[in-house]
Amino acid sequence: MQQTVDVSNAVAAELAGISDGVLEALRDRLDCTIRLRGNQLTLDGDETHVTEAREVIDELVELVEGGHQIGAHTVDAVLGALDAEEDVREVFDAVVWRHRGKKIAPKTVIQKRYVDAIRRSTVTFGIGPAGTGKTYLAMALAVAALHERHVARIILTRPAVEAGERLGFLPGDLLAKVDPYLRPLFDALYDMMDPDKANSLMERGTIEVAPLAFMRGRTLNDSFIILDEAQNTSPEQMQMFLTRLGFGSKVVVTGDVTQIDLPREQRSGLIHVQDILSGVQDISFIRFGHEDVVRHKLVQRIVEAYKEHAEGDAAARG
Repeated sequence: MQQTVDVSNAVAAELAGISDGVLEALRDRLDCTIRLRGNQLTLDGDETHVTEAREVIDELVELVEGGHQIGAHTVDAVLGALDAEEDVREVFDAVVWRHRGKKIAPKTVIQKRYVDAIRRSTVTFGIGPAGTGKTYLAMALAVAALHERHVARIILTRPAVEAGERLGFLPGDLLAKVDPYLRPLFDALYDMMDPDKANSLMERGTIEVAPLAFMRGRTLNDSFIILDEAQNTSPEQMQMFLTRLGFGSKVVVTGDVTQIDLPREQRSGLIHVQDILSGVQDISFIRFGHEDVVRHKLVQRIVEAYKEHAEGDAAARG
C-alpha cells in the first residue's frame, strides 16, 4: 500500500530539519518506507503499518501547525501518547515555564503526568533513569511557582555523598568544596532565568542551593523544595528531609535507583521510602522508563542496555 501526503512548507522544513532527524526517527520506529520530496511525503508498506504511520504524521503536522518545534524525540512522544490513548497536544501544550522565547513543557506522557502530580500533590517522587527530565521539569515548576508568588523561596539540595574523604582535598571553604556536587542544579537554574537575576535571588536567600546536611533542624515554610540525587540518601537522611516540610510548601524528590553511590551495605533512602509512603494521601510516585529519556537517542539505548544487564544479574543471583 502507498499513500502520498501533501504537507506545507513549514511541515516539510521541520521533517527535514537537523539532517532529517525526524524522518530518520519515523523510519526507525515505523515499519514502512518514508520519503520526502519537496512538499510530498510518501508512505509505502503494508496497510497496517502505513495506516499507523499516517496517524503519526497527522499528529506531527498538527503540532507544527500549532506552533511547536518537533525533533526525533517528538516521534516517540507521539507514539507514546497514541499508545496511552492521550491527546498529544495536551502533552506539548502543558507549558511549565517560558524564558527568552524558550518554552519548557513535557515531551512524553509520563513527563506530563509528573508535571500534573507536582501541581496536585504536596510531595512528589520522580524516580527513573538519567535524561528523563525529572530535575529539569521540577526546577521549571519551582521557578514558575516563585514567579507567580505561590511560594516565597526555592530550596535546592543534594546529598554530597560522593565527596567522602575527598571533600577535604578540594580548595576553598565548605560551600566551595561542595560546589561540584551542586553544579548540575546551578546549570538547570541558569537555564530558567538570567544568571544575574539568579545570583541576585541567591544572595538574598530567595533561592538557596545547599547540601542536604544543611537541612537538618530546619522547618521550611512557603518553599518549593527539590531534593535531587535522592538515591544517595540513607533512610535516616530521607526521613530527616521529608520532616522539614512546613506550611505552604511543596516537595519534589528525584533520583535513579540504578545509580546508587552509597556503600554496598547501605540501603538507599529512595528505595526504602517507596515501601513506607506508597499509598499515603497527597504523596505521588511517578516512575519513568527508558522510553522517557529525551536526550540523544543513544542515551535511551544505553539506559535500556544497563537495565537489561541489571535484571539479568538479579535473576542470576536469585
